[in-house]
Amino acid sequence: MPMTSRTRKLTSSISILGAALALASASFLTQAQDAPAAAQAPVNAVMTDATGVTMVGELSNVPAPVLGARAWISLDMNSGQVIAAQNIDERIEPASLTKVMAAYLVFEALENKRLTLEQTVHVSENAWRTEGSRMFIKPNSQVSVHDLLQGMIVQSGNDATVALAEAIAGSESAFVALMNEEAQRQGLTNTKFTNSPGLPHEEHLTTVRDMATLAANFINRFPQYLHYYTQKEYTYNNIKQNNRNRLLWADATVDGLKPGHTKSAGYCLIATAKRDGRRVLTVLVGAASDSARAENSLKLLNWSFQNFDTIKLYDNERAMVTARVWEGEAETVGLGSNTPVWVTVPRGKADQVRPVAKYQQPLIAPLTKGAQVGEVSLSLDGHVLRTEALHVLNDVPQAGLFGRLYDKVRLLFE
Repeated sequence: MPMTSRTRKLTSSISILGAALALASASFLTQAQDAPAAAQAPVNAVMTDATGVTMVGELSNVPAPVLGARAWISLDMNSGQVIAAQNIDERIEPASLTKVMAAYLVFEALENKRLTLEQTVHVSENAWRTEGSRMFIKPNSQVSVHDLLQGMIVQSGNDATVALAEAIAGSESAFVALMNEEAQRQGLTNTKFTNSPGLPHEEHLTTVRDMATLAANFINRFPQYLHYYTQKEYTYNNIKQNNRNRLLWADATVDGLKPGHTKSAGYCLIATAKRDGRRVLTVLVGAASDSARAENSLKLLNWSFQNFDTIKLYDNERAMVTARVWEGEAETVGLGSNTPVWVTVPRGKADQVRPVAKYQQPLIAPLTKGAQVGEVSLSLDGHVLRTEALHVLNDVPQAGLFGRLYDKVRLLFE
């Protein structure tokens, strides 16, 4: 007897259900496999090998200025991208740039209520005898944390730095151990400290990349204390000293951060400025003079602001990708970033940025909001500028038994 249309449909349904039940009695499919992601608009998703991140300065028609320095870096703090750099990972002496880490630990102690600004600190003979630049505190005197901070930051006093180190850790050596622990926590893999103020030592070394990371972390965590770094002068013990960061007088947008100098390190400066909501940070080491470090740092800041735009591509919680979900109560889920996504590009090229996503496939429920399942690369002219983690934006509960079995069968034919 010829098979009717209804009979054929019933036979097909029984076959699919039989296959699903057979599959249920066996091991279930792996719930997370790496495969090309079939992402929907607005992101074109393809599985590609990592090409590495390109410094955006290399894509600019206006080259970076020629600078008289041993090493330097320019960092856009909104996007976190390195704009340009020279000898970025060469080990160098940080001199008094070291005091940024010392200040980081002091402000952390203030935040954790282990110190107060009004608290007085005993000045030891050891702190008083510290060589180099000085605040001119007297031995066996009591000085407030607030005054010592101005001595360390504005006057770059090595004596003030050691006094604060001893107040926090009991001894300078113990404080240096805390500095190195914090450096490790922040991923400063090429940095080692042997003293708190930045005195020369053959093992007291860092890189401009590490110093930029430290300074950016410092600014992001302790913006309430940046006013110390804009202070142009401080008088203590009837001795007035100016802040050695000349850019505070040269450019009103500059609000930090720390100069340094030793004979072996040369003249160094971590500088930062904020213009129209955009912050750029530069680190420059090994300049020949005080004026040279200021002039070269300002050149780098101006070039970084004038020739690049930093734009917000996505708000946090906005889907960059709409992904297919299997075995869930919903068939799709948005994937995006937990934080706003910014990107720095050569001026006028913002509309040429292309996002490319890659994520786990198949995505199998249950999915939890916030779970990381992949990443998106932001590219310009085929060069990856930055990558961002992709997170699930909404919970997707697991479907019922027959819904899950149905999707398992469908996956066999994908």
